[in-house]
Amino acid sequence: MALILLIDDDRDFGATLAVTLGSMGHEVIVATDGSAGLAMLADAPVELAFVDYRMPTMDGISFLRQRQADDRLSAIPVIMLTAFASGQNTIDAMRLGAFDHLTKPIGRAELAEIVARALASGRRTSVPAVAADDTELAGSSQGMRQVQKRIGLAAASDVPVLITGETGTGKELVARALHRASPRAARPFVAVNCAAIPADLLESELFGHRRGAFSGATTEREGYFREADGGTLLLDEIGDMPLSMQAKLLRVLQEGAVTPLGSSQPVRVDVRVLAATHRRIGDLIAAGTFRSDLFYRLNVLPIELGALHERPEDIPALADRFLREDGRPGKQLTEAALALLQAYAWPGNVRELRNVMERCRVLVAGQRIDAADLAPMLNTAAPAVAIAADAAPESLPDAVARLERTMIVDALREAQGNRAEAARRLGIRRQLLYRKLVDYGLE
Repeated sequence: MALILLIDDDRDFGATLAVTLGSMGHEVIVATDGSAGLAMLADAPVELAFVDYRMPTMDGISFLRQRQADDRLSAIPVIMLTAFASGQNTIDAMRLGAFDHLTKPIGRAELAEIVARALASGRRTSVPAVAADDTELAGSSQGMRQVQKRIGLAAASDVPVLITGETGTGKELVARALHRASPRAARPFVAVNCAAIPADLLESELFGHRRGAFSGATTEREGYFREADGGTLLLDEIGDMPLSMQAKLLRVLQEGAVTPLGSSQPVRVDVRVLAATHRRIGDLIAAGTFRSDLFYRLNVLPIELGALHERPEDIPALADRFLREDGRPGKQLTEAALALLQAYAWPGNVRELRNVMERCRVLVAGQRIDAADLAPMLNTAAPAVAIAADAAPESLPDAVARLERTMIVDALREAQGNRAEAARRLGIRRQLLYRKLVDYGLE
């Protein structure tokens, strides 16, 4: 049995959670605001705390910041609760030492599992509070939430991070979010596309050169590593870096110094290196085109971004955000339009979705965007499920329903009939899956 502190201004939710925790054998004490909860945390032998994100006077993030100031309190695991999960509050909570960040409501099995892990976790190192940018990685799918949590956990460290994912999934956004959440936020963030620089110029671009180092070197160049000194350097498309450069990069990572072309004197640099690629590094290592030792050096903390079609529940939030990017009131997507967006394969991932929404902002008259407006803007050569060329014409709602039914059947088959797993694969709640099974006669 453990003494658990619950801090939440929603008395009904708090009472329900307290009863559930009590039925698991734990003793629960309750506070309805952050200030009172902080005092109880200091006075009682609390072993675990649940804290709501939105509260009057002191919200959950402020609570975590206050807790950090006392070493005794920072040793107690805190689980953040919210009904309004966003990329930034998830990153902030994890960066400020939260054990986990959960969205309401919480099932009994999930609650029991997280309590057991938190109580067994021991002390978690807290990190300095730093200012965060308002820009966030939109999306609340399980996959995106894991990415947001990893950003928060990795922010305070200087270890290298390898960000992987298909082209257009937002790898540079992850890198920028890592930089903003880190103590280096006030220092430079430099992004370099390794695939866009000719191989014979890459060393000079990264490490710099002295005047006269080679033909055409009429001035001295610092190089991207020194430009990022004190901050963060993103090496994008690292999988396309030539083998000869990989060896030199590995040496820089090991020694923390660069040697400009034309010089014999190394220059110390203080840079956090992030790397990103859409390629499968394991395949490149097997093919002999990527060094395994460099991979292990870069892959200290991996973050993988899923393809957009794997997380369709993120599409409404992303689409709405892109429709509002020009600062004017955003156009609204109808339910049929959203269904079409979520059924589409998105071979270009988030970048393609952004482009489609920008076209809608410019080309669609009025404030409502319907499925008929979207259809001509999508790459119908790459649908989520192929449609036979000789198929009879059907209405858009019928096509969406047929596609949805097919996806549900495939997910159930892959999950071997496990409905909870099928719902996870589809990126929807189990309750919605149960309703769809009835609607499509799959019960």
